[in-house]
Amino acid sequence: MSFQLTRLVDPHTGASSHRLAWLASRPDGVPAGSAYLRLFTAAGHGHLAELDLHVHPAERRAGVGSRLLAAALAAAREEGRRCVTAEAEAGAPGEAFLAARGFRPALGLTFTRLALAGVDTAVLAAALAEPHPGYRLVSWEGVVPDELAETFAASRRAMDDMPMDGLDYRPTPWDVARVRGAAEAIARCGELLYTVAAVDADRGTIAGFTELVVPGDGTGDGQHYGTGVLPEHRGRGLGRRMKAEMIRLVRERHPDLGGLLADTADGNTYMRGINDALGYVPTHRTVRYRLDL
Repeated sequence: MSFQLTRLVDPHTGASSHRLAWLASRPDGVPAGSAYLRLFTAAGHGHLAELDLHVHPAERRAGVGSRLLAAALAAAREEGRRCVTAEAEAGAPGEAFLAARGFRPALGLTFTRLALAGVDTAVLAAALAEPHPGYRLVSWEGVVPDELAETFAASRRAMDDMPMDGLDYRPTPWDVARVRGAAEAIARCGELLYTVAAVDADRGTIAGFTELVVPGDGTGDGQHYGTGVLPEHRGRGLGRRMKAEMIRLVRERHPDLGGLLADTADGNTYMRGINDALGYVPTHRTVRYRLDL
């Protein structure tokens, strides 16, 4: 069966990337698959593209995926990209598809969920009671308060050395404008951003932070974003303490929230240990693949 590829206009253009899109259709017009190619535009990322390709199960093994991939890779080369990444769930057909076409595994991610109704309150209370002399916790909703904006932007370098294994991602500098812009983008989507930060009591600067995004209606599952502690403040249990405080905070503010979702690189043993200790349960694992053009 022949399939038609249609180049689509994707309205999702952001400050740090834009996307190209294709739709594969059967002769009768029924969609068979799609592909999105995210082209990063932030400084230091202009060599990267990220592929998201899906084929309807009934249309697989008919060449749809190969045609979509060929179109996306041709566009990536035209845009001067040197590296394309794609993600597949471990054990799913996408793994074999990517491997057969030259992609190699670069980063494993384990996804976990904490059911808020089943939180071990004794474990949570113990984490909240741990003393951390020289530090205090602060929290806010939405955009960072003005008095903490500079130090919060500076603290984002805590994420610069997060395990990326074989992916060619490079840290992108944060400033106050970018921090505020990210929070405002979440608000425009109708979602709620919560941040808990550990402040060095002597210097008044942020030593670490954790972020969580909650659906605007306070139901369903919240999604953890970044969690990081600056290198000079590590080894004091701040990551565990901040995450425990975030769990306490959202349980109090959103009693109808079902759970909290997190994804952690397999090599990030520190954060995986925190999640395990607080009761997060693995749900699935994915692998990010890389193809050098």
